[in-house]
Amino acid sequence: MAAASSTSSTYLELSQDGGGAHKFYEVLVDGLVVTVRYGRIGADGQTQTTTFPTEDKARAAAARKVGEKVRKGYAPAVRGERAPRSVTRRQVTSAASTARSVAPVLWRFRTGSAAFGIHIDDDHCWVGNEGGDVYTLDHEGSVLSRFSLPDGVKCLVADDFWIYAGCDDGKVYDLSSKLPFAAYDIAADVDIFWLDIHEGVLDVSDRDGRLTVIDHEDEHQWARRSQGEHAWMVRADDRAVYHGHHRGVTAYAPDGSGELWHTETRGSVLFGWQEADAVYAGTGHRVVQRLDKATGAIEATYACDSAVYSCATSPGGRFVFAGDSASSVYCFDEHGTRLWKLATGGGSALSMQYHDERLYLVTTDGSLVCVDASEAAIAAAQQGTVPVARDVKLAAAVPTYAPATTVSAVATVSRAPSGSIVVQCVQDGGRLRVQVISDGYETGWNVQFPRAIREPGARYVVDGLHAAAGGFYRVRGDIRRLV
Repeated sequence: MAAASSTSSTYLELSQDGGGAHKFYEVLVDGLVVTVRYGRIGADGQTQTTTFPTEDKARAAAARKVGEKVRKGYAPAVRGERAPRSVTRRQVTSAASTARSVAPVLWRFRTGSAAFGIHIDDDHCWVGNEGGDVYTLDHEGSVLSRFSLPDGVKCLVADDFWIYAGCDDGKVYDLSSKLPFAAYDIAADVDIFWLDIHEGVLDVSDRDGRLTVIDHEDEHQWARRSQGEHAWMVRADDRAVYHGHHRGVTAYAPDGSGELWHTETRGSVLFGWQEADAVYAGTGHRVVQRLDKATGAIEATYACDSAVYSCATSPGGRFVFAGDSASSVYCFDEHGTRLWKLATGGGSALSMQYHDERLYLVTTDGSLVCVDASEAAIAAAQQGTVPVARDVKLAAAVPTYAPATTVSAVATVSRAPSGSIVVQCVQDGGRLRVQVISDGYETGWNVQFPRAIREPGARYVVDGLHAAAGGFYRVRGDIRRLV
């Protein structure tokens, strides 16, 4: 009769005063298997599992991991005794508009909770709220689907084909397929204010005015602390990362090698937008300012009547839009001349985006609002003629998707469908990597892949792969396990 395998568990925490680290590290040994779980105190965290040839080697590996953490300041603790660190949620006020006319709202969808996240593309409108709900709608306001995430949504960002939601649980979720995955797990001591993703590289701005950069393998690359705190803006492209905070906007080289420029804005930065050659900073001093990306020089100023909560442009910056704290929305020409100011009809716009002569707003009452921004509609609105806004209702049967947290949540197939690609999870030192085994791909490149479903030796089928500039692949479409 075989002897029963031995089991042991060690739970450690590191918590620092003044907004520092607040995280846990747990090591479980079960026979040949060592499972490591780590993350923010109070959260589920990430899990990594490794199998060793003997129990002695498993126990020795576990002891090394515990020793490394203790030397870094971790100490034994009791799970659940220390409360999770509070998350900063943006405190906003919304006064009544002083505009004489109301914007021509076509439809309004009430999400049920305060909302900041918005993304608009050719096919869908996305909105995310503090209840952890992300809804997709078509451009006529019909609700298509719902993603149910574990915590409040800070923002929604797009990186080419991929859509990401930054959440208050410290994770960034990939919503590009039907089953959402945690693509990034941000360090436990980062109180997220805003984020952006460019070519798979995540840029995070936080309460303390820091900028943290994480690569496609969810590994820390570099961090900088800007001159100001409360960094509500981060935008990125090939040439720089643009960081907006209460002292202005600072541009950093993408590799973290240094500061490129710093510009003091008129008031603290509350929101940011970018076009090819300019970044736009909405500030608490009632203006949007356009900054040249190459030099940081202020090229134009767009004056509003109250603090600016959000801004956006039409393609190329021909028109500049702004939403203020007094429930008004503005339009300017590219040089700064105000063309119109109208009341939103339902709170202040916390985020906005322009698409095909429509302006989409997320307002303080948690609504996604579609405004007809065509010249004819605006002219009619200024004369007091607006359409009757349609109140969109949530259908009871709308498909709802929750994040996949284990490999068992992923659909399985017995063979790879024609045209699909096979990838495999491999052990690379102390980390699990995913690499392509189908023909025609770079053999040395890794695949950006959800950590929650990585399992040593497992094979997966993906619909497509995209080569990223950093020398890795990104998954397009659904993931299925090959069994």
